[in-house]
Amino acid sequence: MTEAYITRISSFLPNNPVSTDDMEGYLGLINGLPSKSRKIVLRNNGIKTRHYALDKSGESTHSNADLAASSIRKLFDDNFMVNDMELLSCGTSSPDQLLPSHAAMVQGKLGGRPIETMTAGGACNAGMSALKHGYLSVVSGETNNAVCVGSEKLSSWLTAKNFEEEANKLKELNEKPFIAFEKDFLRWMLSDGAGSVLIENKPADGHISLKIEWIAIRSYANEIETCMYAGAEKDNGGGLIPWRDLDRHEIESRSVFSLKQDIKLLEGNIVNYGVRSLSEIRDEYNLNIEDIDYFLVHLSSMFFKDKTRDAFSKKGMHIPNEKWFLNLSQVGNIGSASVYVMMEELFNSGVLKKGQKILLMVPESARFSYALSWLTVT
Repeated sequence: MTEAYITRISSFLPNNPVSTDDMEGYLGLINGLPSKSRKIVLRNNGIKTRHYALDKSGESTHSNADLAASSIRKLFDDNFMVNDMELLSCGTSSPDQLLPSHAAMVQGKLGGRPIETMTAGGACNAGMSALKHGYLSVVSGETNNAVCVGSEKLSSWLTAKNFEEEANKLKELNEKPFIAFEKDFLRWMLSDGAGSVLIENKPADGHISLKIEWIAIRSYANEIETCMYAGAEKDNGGGLIPWRDLDRHEIESRSVFSLKQDIKLLEGNIVNYGVRSLSEIRDEYNLNIEDIDYFLVHLSSMFFKDKTRDAFSKKGMHIPNEKWFLNLSQVGNIGSASVYVMMEELFNSGVLKKGQKILLMVPESARFSYALSWLTVT
C-alpha cells in the first residue's frame, strides 16, 4: 500500500451571492403567493448568502456537469493538465439526467484522453464516497492520481414551476394552495456549487498537502426509515413507493420529483446518530479527539451546531468552538459539495501548518449515514 495526499483543492460557486431577501426572486412564488415557512426556516438555519446556477428569471446558467467541470479546471496548470488525470470520481445527489452517468458527462465537458470514471450517488455523502474511491485507487497503486469532485445543481428542483401543478390541485379541492412544509422547507436550505481535489501518491512540492490517513463511512439504514427523498412517495409503513409505480397524474399533482424531508425524523435522529458514528469510528481508528486542530463538519443548518457540540461533549468527545471551521452562512448548504468547499477555503487560507490534524465529518439524513476522514497537514 502506498500513501495518498490531497495536493490541490478548488471550488466553483456560480454567479453572484444571493441574499435571503432575494431568494424568492430566483426561485419564484408558488401560485403567486409568498412562502409561509421561508422566514422561519431562514431564521433557524443561519444562512445569509448562497449561490444559484440560475438567473433572476429562473433560467439555468450552468448544468451540474458545468459546475463540476469548472471546479476541476481550476486544478489544472502547466504541471498538471487534463491529460494527466488517471481517474475521475464524481459525487452528486442532483445529476442532470438519469443516464448517462454524471461522471461521464463531466468527462465530456473536460475532454482529454480516455480514463476511468466513477459516479457516486445518494445525498451529502456522495462527495465523500467519491473521495474514498479516489483515495483507495491511489493507496492501492491502481492509479498515481485521482481527481474527485462533489457538485450540486439543486436550485432547479426548488423553483416554483415544479410545484404549480400540486398548488392547482389543492385549489381544485378547495384547499389552500400551499405545498407541505416537508417540501417548502428544503427550498430555503439548499444551493449550488462544486468543489474538487487532486489526490496523488506523493506530497506536493513547494506547498502543503493533506495526507489522507483514513476515510470511514457508516450507514444506519438497517435501523431507521428514509428521512429525505425525491422521486418517490412514502407509504403508511415508512417505505418508499418509487415514481415508476405511480401514474403521471399522481407524479404531477403530488410533486413526486421534488425534494422532501421528514423534519421530525431529522431532528430526532441526526445528532444522536452523529454522536454514535463519531464514537464508533473513534474507537475503531484509535482517534484522539484532543488531537483535532480543525473540525470541518457539514451542517445543513446552524440550528444543529450547538446541539451537536453539546452532544459530543456529553459523550466525552468535546471539540472546542475555536476548532470548528464552518462557512455555511456564506456559501449555503451545497450537499455533497459542502465539505469540498470548506476544505478549499481552509487549505488556501494560509493558516495551516505542517503536522496539524483535520477531521472531516459529513452527516447525511437521507437514510442516516455518516462519513469521517482524518487528514494530516504535510
